[in-house]
This record gives sequence, structure tokens and C-alpha cells, in this order.
Amino acid sequence: MAEILPFQALRYDAVRYPISNLVTQPYDKITPEMQRRYYAASSYNLVRIILGEQFAADGPQQNVYTRAAEYLKTWRAEKVLLQDAKPSIYTYTQEFTAPGSSAPVHTRRGFIALGKICEYSDGVVHRHEQTLSKPKSDRLNLLRATRAHFGQIFMLYNDPKSEVEGLLAQNREADISVRDEYEVRHSLWAVSEPGIIASVRQAMADKKLLIADGHHRYETALNYRNECRAAAPATQPAPWDYVMMTFINMASPGLLILPTHRVVSGLASFDEPGFYQAAKKYFPVEQLDAKLSDGELVQKLKDAGKNGVALLAAAKNTVSLLRSLPAAQQALAGLPEQQRQLDVTQLHKLLLEGALGMSEESIRNQEHIRYLRDASEALQLTRSGSANIAFLMNPVRIEQMRDVAFAGDVMPQKSTDFYPKLLSGLTIYALE
Repeated sequence: MAEILPFQALRYDAVRYPISNLVTQPYDKITPEMQRRYYAASSYNLVRIILGEQFAADGPQQNVYTRAAEYLKTWRAEKVLLQDAKPSIYTYTQEFTAPGSSAPVHTRRGFIALGKICEYSDGVVHRHEQTLSKPKSDRLNLLRATRAHFGQIFMLYNDPKSEVEGLLAQNREADISVRDEYEVRHSLWAVSEPGIIASVRQAMADKKLLIADGHHRYETALNYRNECRAAAPATQPAPWDYVMMTFINMASPGLLILPTHRVVSGLASFDEPGFYQAAKKYFPVEQLDAKLSDGELVQKLKDAGKNGVALLAAAKNTVSLLRSLPAAQQALAGLPEQQRQLDVTQLHKLLLEGALGMSEESIRNQEHIRYLRDASEALQLTRSGSANIAFLMNPVRIEQMRDVAFAGDVMPQKSTDFYPKLLSGLTIYALE
């Protein structure tokens, strides 16, 4: 079902330039401060292409997208970027510790290759989150201008026996090894042996693919493919029929999903006692000791989550543990069973929309709501009075995500946060 191909990646010349000064986090994870730091690191840093500076004088003839295309053209001409001589699949490993943890180092193993772009209705590629139009428009303009893919779509596949990982295992020094700003070690090996590539392609042929990260970029590649097909119909596969993907085994012990907490602010009608009274219809409210540390609060939430849906609600004056009642699933009877059992679905439908009266559209447009990875930051916003209420979450389990996606359904936005992110700039797929 999944068609993958080796490719001749464009890669930075690691002999002439320190790779650590050139690669970046994915474009949507780059803050303004990070953008400035990347700009200062090197005149060849990839940020100039994937998230360039915008100027007041920009117009149709000169703008962030035309500059990106010019950078790419110049860097190729100057041999800052070199094209690999042989089509390859790229073994990619990431060594890391979880944020805020002193646990042993995890290793996540995968590989980078081209994956054929499919409509969701084909049943090969599955999404698990909704997308927004604005990021897709931005990425499409960049793709039109540069005709290249700079970051990989993070794809999951199911391989309980780790057959593919075994085929691509390496015992030689990595071609590229770089530590990012989060102390994650990224290592890359080009694998060009035809026999190994053929075996990997065969092993992947019956796999269904699940987008972990990169929904907007995948749908951008799909839209661009359709544009190109309409402009130049062809009987043979063309470069735009494929997009660069990193494939990770769902069974990988290094697959880590972090929770994404919700912080609500700016609700003029917010009433703390009234919220808890409304929540009791679906969640018994257990008020917690205000003297508990942030770590102790998170641990209580984690423990409660072992026995079902659990949320932690923190307002200015109280912190409470909410455990789901059977009435919660009954109230969501119109949704598929896989959805009704999700913490994030019950939070969005019963508490954000129900108890707080926020509309689905306003939540989707991120009005009055922020999404934070750091629990202490979320709690501090409510303690200081900067926010109405915060909801701490347990992470979605990979089995829950898989079941929802393979059933053809999607979760609310920002339901998952896979860690670490895939670096942009390790490999580049140029369509010409």
C-alpha cells in the first residue's frame, strides 16, 4: 500500500560548514527569538528559506518566497548544498531524554525516504488532526517558489517485529551527527545498496501510514501535486507525486508523546464556582491541597489517568482533579466510540464548549485559548491571574491515536506532541 523511493538528497557540505549552524527545528516550532538566533548562526542557515524575514516593502516581485528561491539557487550554485551521487534511503536516529526528566537516554530510530502522495480516501495515508488553511497557504507559496521540500513529514507505520529497522541498522560512523538546542543528538547515514533498498521497499509495501507531525505540509504537497497534474498531465510518476518523509515504527520504544495543556483566558463571563458546578455533571471534582508542588500535581493527574479519563483544572483560587463519569461518554453518544474515550475530546466538548460556552470555531481559531507543553507555565498563568483557567492533560496514547485515525476520524487540534521534532535541513528533496 505504501510506495517509497530512495532519492538523491541535497545536503549541506559538512566538510566546509558546521551542520549545527545550518539546520533548524520545523518551521512551525521556530519562535521569533529562535529565528534571530538562526540568522546569526550562519548566512547559510536554512531559516532563511523556510521562515525568512518579511519586510514592509515586500510585494509580488520581491518577498519572503522569492528570496527563499534565490537562496536555494545560490547555495546550490556555490556548492553549499551538494546533491548525493546515488539514490539513497537515509537511516535517521535521535538520542534524547524527555523534557524535565533525568531518565536514561531514549533512542528513536527511523529512516528518510520519498513517500508517494495519496488522497486520504485511498486508505494508505491517515491523518489524526484537523488542519487550518493559513499555514497551508504559506507552505504552498514556498513550495511553488522553491520547488523543494526542506522538512520531512513524520510518518508512523506498524512493524511489531522491527523488520525494517533491522534492514537499515548501521554499525559505521554516521555521515552526519549534530546536537540541537534541546540536547537531542541527530545522526544520519546514507544507505545506497540496491539490495537493502529493495528489501525495505518490499517490507513497507503493505503498510498503512499515519501522519504524526506535518499534516499541513502533507496537505500542501497534495495540493501542489494536484496543481502540477492539472497543468501538465503525465502517464508516468513525476517528482511532485512524492514528498520527503521520515518513517518511524509505532512499536519503537523511543516513540514519545507529550501532553499539550490548555490555558483559557479573556473570558469576560468566567465564573470559577459556576464552572465547577457545571463540570460536576460529568466529572466529580476533587479539590487538591494548594501546597502541592507542580510536580506532585502532575503525578496525581498521571496516577488518576491510569484508571480512565482524568483532567486537572487550575483556576486562580483552586486546583482540582476531575475524573470522568459514565455520563460523559453518554453525553457524547453522537461521536465514534474511539473519540468518546479520549481525554481531549471530553475536555473540548464537555468543558470548553459545554461548561465554558466556547464555540468550536473559536477554539479552532485559538481565540481565548493557548496550548502549552510546560505544566508549570500553565499553572503560573492562572495563579497570577493572567488566565481564567488551565487544564492539564495526560498524553494521548499511540493506540488511541492509531484507532481514531484508522477509523477515518480526527482528534481536536493540538491533541499530540511528539518529541523530539525532526530537524529540517538534514536532507532536502528538490523537484528539479
